[in-house]
Amino acid sequence: MSISPPVTELIERLYREESRRVLATLIRLLGDFDLAEEALHEAFRSAVEQWPQGGVPDNPRAWLVSAGRFKAIDNLRRQRRFQPLDEQVELPDESDVEGGELLEDDRLRLIFTCCHPALASDAQVALTLREVCDLTTEEIARAFLSSPATLAQRIVRAKAKIRDARIPYEVPGRSELPERLEAVLRVVYLVFNEGYFASSGDSLTRSQLSDEAIRLGRLLLELLPEPEVQGLLALMLLHESRRVARSGVDGEVILLEAQDRSLWNRELIAEGEALVLQALHSRRFGPYSLQAAIAAVHAEAASLDETDWAQIVGLYDELLRLNPSPVIELNRAVALAMRDGEQAGLVEIDRLLAAGELQGYHLAHAARADLLRRLGRREQAIVAYREALALAQQGPDRQFLQSRLDELEAHQAGDRP
Repeated sequence: MSISPPVTELIERLYREESRRVLATLIRLLGDFDLAEEALHEAFRSAVEQWPQGGVPDNPRAWLVSAGRFKAIDNLRRQRRFQPLDEQVELPDESDVEGGELLEDDRLRLIFTCCHPALASDAQVALTLREVCDLTTEEIARAFLSSPATLAQRIVRAKAKIRDARIPYEVPGRSELPERLEAVLRVVYLVFNEGYFASSGDSLTRSQLSDEAIRLGRLLLELLPEPEVQGLLALMLLHESRRVARSGVDGEVILLEAQDRSLWNRELIAEGEALVLQALHSRRFGPYSLQAAIAAVHAEAASLDETDWAQIVGLYDELLRLNPSPVIELNRAVALAMRDGEQAGLVEIDRLLAAGELQGYHLAHAARADLLRRLGRREQAIVAYREALALAQQGPDRQFLQSRLDELEAHQAGDRP
């Protein structure tokens, strides 16, 4: 049977735009991820078979939910396991689906379930990308430089954990929301960071991952308009605005000081800045909003020298008060070097390295090497660059560090009699 192009295009568009909504509701109704995914595909298969002859229903989304649920029950009936399911779930009435509110709640439930604190961090990320973003196992594995089999096992174990531990498929209550929301935001930001600054491999960025994280951030803000959700989305947008300027034609790293700021995406900057202001004005902001405020100060500056480094140091001070972290202290030390001079920043970085927590962090050694280079202390800078290079895992990052090291060693060789 041939299908008319308009119906084919409609079904394809519905899958792209609505399949995650339908899946989220099927998970709630059926209580099982795998069963819901199978039901989703059965529903779309039924649409392909029935809509060309019977016409497109008035509410395609409700039709797909109902068709998927009935298909699942029929399959279970054939396996003689339908009775418990029939007793436990009820078919949503048309008002539930037509109103849209319940389906949107289901999407939020799905996000919180995938990011439940009972799941390991890597499982939260993999499950969110698979179930909420609809990335294939192969795409997720490729992005995180893992094997598809390993990723598949991780997702299977996460689903089993949700089932066996009877993790509730729900948005947490008001008293639990701050803690649970923090886990959701952390997962979204982990996905973004891996896309914006890949932890390893030959590519500086993996744009598909950062795009998905921003899409998740927009969805989360639509469903749960909290200040820190605004702050996280703003932070991602402001970072994303600089993507094109961060690398050269051959993929080499271009630092902030050398970036062509005319390439920065002003639309993303304007959207990010507006979200930052909303979050800060709420007086209920947190670490993501403060990081976004720092990114906004960078975005407003016409050049590195015109950046308000005093404001950035002050924002880092507030960020450290809310969220103490040696990495944030390192970033503050770099800003301090810009405000008070290289020696002031170097003292702070040496103190942090002596404390031991950043000894295995290549960016700490790279920051120290850069300050030593700017101070003219070439031999010490060479040692620091070698330490950074030994720890770096990402191709373009290693290439940049090696070029700085080669430059210093060439200068040193030229100074010898």
